[in-house]
Amino acid sequence: MKVLVTGASGFIGQALCEHLQSSGLFVRAQMRRQPAAAANYECLIGELDDLAFLSTALAGIDVVIHLAGRAHQFGKDASNLDAMMAVNRDLTLRLAAEAEKNQVKRFVFVSSIGVNGVETNAVPIDESSPPNPIKDYALSKYEAEIALSARYIDQSGPMDLVIVRPPLVYAANAPGNFRKLLKLVDKGIPLPFSGVSNQRSMISLNNLTDFIRVCATHPDAGGEVFVVSDGQDFSLPEILQALFEGKSKAPRLFYFPVAIMSTAARLLGKGALMTQLCGSFIINSEKARTVLNWVPPFSPRDELVKSARDFK
Repeated sequence: MKVLVTGASGFIGQALCEHLQSSGLFVRAQMRRQPAAAANYECLIGELDDLAFLSTALAGIDVVIHLAGRAHQFGKDASNLDAMMAVNRDLTLRLAAEAEKNQVKRFVFVSSIGVNGVETNAVPIDESSPPNPIKDYALSKYEAEIALSARYIDQSGPMDLVIVRPPLVYAANAPGNFRKLLKLVDKGIPLPFSGVSNQRSMISLNNLTDFIRVCATHPDAGGEVFVVSDGQDFSLPEILQALFEGKSKAPRLFYFPVAIMSTAARLLGKGALMTQLCGSFIINSEKARTVLNWVPPFSPRDELVKSARDFK
């Protein structure tokens, strides 16, 4: 089986290409610039809006795994919804159309659990949960899902569609808020989170790449949407304790009222960050286990410990 991975130079893309290659699949990696180190799979440098490049990239490909997208924008581009839509929705649809023309058999679209919102209450999110995209990034992913589904989910054409919505993905080289936690733990700074009693679903990079491989190859994955996680949820103190263990440091957590922290965060314009750290977000990924018979191959707590141990 021949697989094209878009956005292959990113955090998830690099690990995914290595995992697919080691699993015996032929991997062609689309990148926008030359990789820093040599890879043991085929690398093509080019833009996804270049039809001539796409013709070369898609030649002989059985499965496209689409990771490329516009995310984590800051400054003046942080709320540029049009730019998000142009890349995450419109470019995705053009890529899928070209893939179909080139007789690709399956299109795996890696979306975001943000399609379902930013916080849960007592009821975990699953594939039947109503969409609730809050951020521009999630909205652009959701609109791409709608358009792709209208064309491919219920069609009996030559190319089927798989949609994957991962939550926070963690590893030693993870970006975003997880990297901020790793930095705080690495410095040994006392943290005021011992009183946080939330629950969060996440997925390790190793578990996610394995799940995406299954979505690319399993005959029953076509036409399905999957929310996926490690299958074990942690509170913020439990996450931090595992990270401190990975750094061979005693946990440095102390109590401070969550309500006061939340109020202060909102006043400082950091309410969203506080929700991500201290709010609950729980996923029920039972469908991945029942439909695909997928069990996360890596222990989530071990993966958290390893993330801190390997962090530099």
